[in-house]
Amino acid sequence: MDAKRSERVRLFVALDLPPAARTALDRWRSHALRDVDGLRLVAPEALHATLCFLGWRSAGEAEPIGAACAEALGDRAPPALAFTEPLWLPRRRPWVVAVGLTDRSAALEGIQAAVSAAMSDGGWYEPEARPFLPHITVARVAGRARLGRVELPPLRSEVFDGAAVTLYRSRLERTGARYEPLRTVEFVG
Repeated sequence: MDAKRSERVRLFVALDLPPAARTALDRWRSHALRDVDGLRLVAPEALHATLCFLGWRSAGEAEPIGAACAEALGDRAPPALAFTEPLWLPRRRPWVVAVGLTDRSAALEGIQAAVSAAMSDGGWYEPEARPFLPHITVARVAGRARLGRVELPPLRSEVFDGAAVTLYRSRLERTGARYEPLRTVEFVG
């Protein structure tokens, strides 16, 4: 068997943010989380909204997965988004701090549904039973730390367009995951 086909890689599909939105989010969380011990900030360049987490797949599947993402997006325009409130997720025993996304046109929901269907049709993904919650993880609880919920200040957000949809490889390291883009699909318009 070919080594590339037998290698296992951890994959997910995400909506990329434009640089200005990532910078604004990074500035907010650097201020909002500065006094919260036990958190590890996500690298600014890694801030994204996950659409489908595919988990461990054969490396040989990455190319057809990327092609299926491109086909699923077709000629869609970028969603017009804004940040909403900070969230502790999951709610009962949180292990991440996230910021919600709003999209009045429901374009992001349609993009996630199209990508989810394409990944499911290809046999690479089983859609989740819970509804899609558009959000960006900004920090993770480090190790086994247990945090009480800390009240986080709201953030102001201008409307911004989603930048692209990317298939990422997630490389797990001691300092956190490092994301490697494998295929990026730009929006039309």
